[in-house]
Amino acid sequence: MTLDDARARDRVDPLAFARDRFSIPEGLTYLDGNSLGALPRATAERVDTLVLDQWGKDLIAGWNDHGWIDLPKRVAARLAPIVGANADELLVADSTSVCLFKLLSAAVAARQGRSEILTVEGNFPSDRYVVRGLADMLGLNLRTVALADLAEAIGKNTAAVTLTHVDYRSGVRADMAAINAAARTAGALAVWDLSHSAGAVALGLHRDGCELAVGCGYKYLNGGPGAPAFLYVASHLQDALHPQPQGWLGHADPFAFADHYRPADGIARFITGTPSVIALAALDAGLAAFEGIAMADVEAKAQALVRFFLDAVGDALPLHGPTDLGERGSHVCLVHDEAYAIMQALIARGVVGDFRQPNLMRFGFTPLYTRYEDCWRAADALRQVLDKREYDEPRFRDLKAVT
Repeated sequence: MTLDDARARDRVDPLAFARDRFSIPEGLTYLDGNSLGALPRATAERVDTLVLDQWGKDLIAGWNDHGWIDLPKRVAARLAPIVGANADELLVADSTSVCLFKLLSAAVAARQGRSEILTVEGNFPSDRYVVRGLADMLGLNLRTVALADLAEAIGKNTAAVTLTHVDYRSGVRADMAAINAAARTAGALAVWDLSHSAGAVALGLHRDGCELAVGCGYKYLNGGPGAPAFLYVASHLQDALHPQPQGWLGHADPFAFADHYRPADGIARFITGTPSVIALAALDAGLAAFEGIAMADVEAKAQALVRFFLDAVGDALPLHGPTDLGERGSHVCLVHDEAYAIMQALIARGVVGDFRQPNLMRFGFTPLYTRYEDCWRAADALRQVLDKREYDEPRFRDLKAVT
C-alpha cells in the first residue's frame, strides 16, 4: 500500500464530498470519531443562531416561537433513517446511561415475576455499572455469559437482556436479529446500546426485530462533547411500558401541573425533564451531515477503510477482534504492551486515536470524513514510531485523565 494507492481510492470515493461538511484541522489525521465526532461546519452557525438570535432576542418565547419544546422529537426524526426506525419510535434526551436505566427499569417492570437481567462478558463498563445498580436496587440477579452463549442463555426467568451492538474494544458486531428472536421466544425484552454502531453501520432496527435501544450522540453522529443520547422504543411497546424516573415533560398534560402523574401516549412518556436546547441544536446539525447519504454506502466505506488500514499496517501489530469485516463495526484495536505510549507518540505526530486498557490502541474510521489517505498516514506513522521506538520517550508515558 502506498500513498498514491490511497489517493487514487479517495479520488473515486463516492462519499468523498461529505468530508467538506466537516471542519478538520489541516495536517491532522483524525481517527478518533468513535470517541468524539469531528465538528460539522454547520454546527457553529446553528448554535450561534439559537443563542444570539433566538435565546438572545426572543428569550422564553423561543419555546413556542422556535419550537424548542419539540426538539427531542424533531431531532429524533433526523435520526430515524440512520438507525432504520420510525420517527415516532425515537426520542433524543438525557445521557446514554440515563436512557439505559429508563428502558431497563421499564423492561423489568413489564416482566413481573422474572428475577434475572442477562448481559455479556466485556460489555461496556458504563452500561455494566447501570445494570448492576438497577439489579441491586430491585433485588434481581445479574447474570453474565459469553456473547456466543447469549441466545441460548435467555430463559424463563430472564426479564431483560442488555448488550452493546458493537463491542467498544474488539469491534465485534453482535447478531441483533438472532438475539432479538431468542429474547422474544423466551418472553424477555432485549435492550441494545448502539453507541458504537449508530452512524457507522447500516442498522435496521425494524428489520432485525429490535424493541428497545439506546445510543449516544457524540461519536459517529457528531453531536459534540457530551451530546444528548437517544432511545428507541418499538411502537407496539410504548404504551405498555412505564419508565422511571417519571418526569413532568413525560406527563400527558405537563402544563396542567397536576398533582398526580399521568403518562403521555407513545414515545413522549419517555421524556423526563427539560431538554437541553443548545445541545440538541448541535446534535441536529451533526445528524444533518448524513442527508442524502445511504447508510449502506456508509457501512461499505467503513469496511473498505478498515481493510485498507489493516493491509497498510500489515504484520506490524496483531489485531484484537475478528478479521471478518462483516463481523465488526468501524473501529479496530491493535495490541502492544506499550500501547498507551505508542498512541501518545502517534498523537505527537498528528495521528489521533485513543487507548483502552490494558494494551489496546484504538483507531476509528468515520466514513463521512475519513479518507484512505488518513489510513495510510496513520499506518505509516505507526511503523515509524515502532521502528524508532519513539514511545520510549518519558513524555509519552504520562497517563492523562482522558485516554
